[in-house]
Amino acid sequence: MEDSTIIELYWKRNEKAIEETDKKYGAYCFAIANNILANKEDSDECVNDTWLRTWNVIPPKRPDKFRLFLGKITRNLSFDKYKKSNAAKRRGEMSVILGELSECVSGGNTTDDTVDMKLLGEAISRYLMTASERDRGIFIRRYFYAESMNVISAAYGITANNASAALSRTRQRLRQYLEKEGFEL
Repeated sequence: MEDSTIIELYWKRNEKAIEETDKKYGAYCFAIANNILANKEDSDECVNDTWLRTWNVIPPKRPDKFRLFLGKITRNLSFDKYKKSNAAKRRGEMSVILGELSECVSGGNTTDDTVDMKLLGEAISRYLMTASERDRGIFIRRYFYAESMNVISAAYGITANNASAALSRTRQRLRQYLEKEGFEL
């Protein structure tokens, strides 16, 4: 079923929307959640929460890119669950991923920080549009989809060390770009 048809079902408050979303994007959303949580039950729960969140925001929202819309919801819910589950122990792959990005960005909890993070997100998106397709893909797979370096390197037919080096160079260039844009890092 086409995304526009599924979205129309949400607008009509037809519960078939959830069933069709699960059919089309269930595996995609599960992969995102499982990359972050590495736990089937927690990942299944996040996917179900994604369907509920989607039900609650459509309408009034009408996403242009439904797949990315669902991916972002799943990702945010999964990171929230990860943070709650690991509040006392900050170990593992996710801590590594978040630590890698901390050299370029840091977040806060005030309203001003939220606005700054939105502007920062827009600046990162602008920067990524200037990066090569491969570097952009590696960056997105690592920091949006939370894929391991082994999975990323296999996808690009390079070694994990090469993927890691490409990612390091991209982060370095991103940091320089953000500093030029006036962000204090």
